[in-house]
Amino acid sequence: MGIAADLSIIVIVGLAGSLIARQLKQPLILGYILAGVMVGPHMGVLPVTAVHEIEKLAEIGVALLLFTLGLEFSFKSLKQVRQIALIGAPIQIILTMLFGYILGHWLGYSRTESFWFGGVISLSSTMVILKTLMNQGRMGKLSSRVMIGILLVQDLAFVPLMILLPKLGSDSGGFLDIMKSLLLGAVFIALMVILGTRTIPRFMRFIAVGNSRELFLLAVTALGLGVGYLTYLVGLSFALGAFVAGMILSESDYVHQAMGNIIALRDLFVLLFFVSVGMLFDPGYLISNWATVLLVVILVMVGKGLIIGLIIPVFGYRNVIPLAAALGLLQVGEFSFVLARVGVSVGQIGTDLYDLILNTAIISMVATPLISGLTTPIYARWRKFRPQEPYDTINLSDHAFDGHIVIAGCGRVGRHISNILTSLDQEVVLIELDHVRVGDAREQGRSLIYGDATNEIILEAAGIKRAKLMIITLPNAISTGEIVSQVRKMNSNLHIVARAEGMEHLQELHGQGVYEVVQPEFEAGLEMTRQALLHLNFLPGAIQQLSDNIRREIYAPLYTEREDVETLAQLLALPHGVGLSWLELKAGHPYCRRSISELHIRTETGVSVVAVKRAGQIHPTPPADFIFQESDVLGVIGEGEKLDAFRKSYGKE
Repeated sequence: MGIAADLSIIVIVGLAGSLIARQLKQPLILGYILAGVMVGPHMGVLPVTAVHEIEKLAEIGVALLLFTLGLEFSFKSLKQVRQIALIGAPIQIILTMLFGYILGHWLGYSRTESFWFGGVISLSSTMVILKTLMNQGRMGKLSSRVMIGILLVQDLAFVPLMILLPKLGSDSGGFLDIMKSLLLGAVFIALMVILGTRTIPRFMRFIAVGNSRELFLLAVTALGLGVGYLTYLVGLSFALGAFVAGMILSESDYVHQAMGNIIALRDLFVLLFFVSVGMLFDPGYLISNWATVLLVVILVMVGKGLIIGLIIPVFGYRNVIPLAAALGLLQVGEFSFVLARVGVSVGQIGTDLYDLILNTAIISMVATPLISGLTTPIYARWRKFRPQEPYDTINLSDHAFDGHIVIAGCGRVGRHISNILTSLDQEVVLIELDHVRVGDAREQGRSLIYGDATNEIILEAAGIKRAKLMIITLPNAISTGEIVSQVRKMNSNLHIVARAEGMEHLQELHGQGVYEVVQPEFEAGLEMTRQALLHLNFLPGAIQQLSDNIRREIYAPLYTEREDVETLAQLLALPHGVGLSWLELKAGHPYCRRSISELHIRTETGVSVVAVKRAGQIHPTPPADFIFQESDVLGVIGEGEKLDAFRKSYGKE
């Protein structure tokens, strides 16, 4: 069957490799490379015969990968971290290339190969970092946005590196050749942007009118590969043209549909590319040169991490951000494989260096989740030796807060809570570490402290010892746990309301003594289910009973030890049209020292006493002979008009 049989083998073995990678919680590309090793000439478990043809098809995978990168490109995503991304990232790339060049020379490689080695290790892995950040629950934090901004610029830098490295690494390539290549690339991109932005949207509009998914997919693929072939004809990279085509299409109304259609085709050809990478991997090289490989991996990761960690503070990012970025971006990325293959194809990277690059990239990718996970404990230990971190107070009055509410996190959830509590005349102090959110809070006049809520100094500045409530809105389980531990040390009696990342996290927080835990995804799902049942004409009472049963089951750890929580939850989840009011019995109130049966409350007022709060303890559904005392707080329910009349007659809520 020839190449058809080879493709079948690659897809089947690629599936097996990706399943293994998923079980090991590694990026799928490592599974693809493993599949390539298995079908490659060095292992020969299921040898592929049409190696050259597979490599040609793999070039389409590179082009489609760059095409989708162009589709996803947006300057808006760089806006919040534009300085570190647009200035810091290029500096990092140049310094890492210089470090790689020196390391390559020290290892005995030629000037040409050292140039390539520096360029290859300068790029990090977007796939590995995104997966790691999502697994650690750090997406959305300022440190993750800084890393993603740097990664985006690194991915873009791949394009000029493909143009420059063959010239820089060539003995015949002088300054004029380099400038000629750069000028040719700039002119081509400019012409394509000018012409493409005027013609491509019209062309895609013409295709979209037919409402044919097949024709739309064909048009998008032809656009990406066609422009790539055009760049190849003018002497530039095939992948460069595909990237430019994607960048032009990203400004049209059809970018999302194009991405949705092309991504499956891209993933299939990307599989071929990474399998072809693995086919060149020689396990024997790793066995015979393990000491050299291990040394290079350590030097590359340490050197790259130090460069990144020292650059980021220059742009004003402090606290945990430099450490998080240094430990997150120290691996060698997937575009490095593409660069290495280009170097092999032009004859400037030998087999020995290619094997070293491949081993270094794979090992550094596998090690990234483990090393990145050390960010929190390392930062916590470092903070003990340097506890006096600077913080800024914003819109805080001069008087010391007392009996206020501290909210950790000024995101959407934190802002909503702050708005509601402020409207109820409650004093609120926010703690936030995100520059953008801090700026928004400053403009809105919120009382805020800029700093890390896990830091004792920051909590002290927020008056945590005098606060009456702490609300933690952060979605990160690790940070939430640290904040709870620190608050417990400083104010063991303070009630804490926290946001749980999942059911396991909910139980962990409860074990730490958190007063109330909320699991947002569960609450949102329960409310959507309730709304759906209402539209399906289920009886409101049945819906409420179902909701109570589900909530009781989920929050069982809280309910088993604190019956008052369950009582309050039931009281707050009343049917529509029924209200809840709390009445404090002050001295001289006619209810004092009298029982429910004596007062005939339900028959005379139409409301019912469903709970009594006495000395901090809630007594649900008090019996008829329950005698009220001064300072009791009665929880009464009733229909709107009857409840209003009761409040007017017997006291204010």
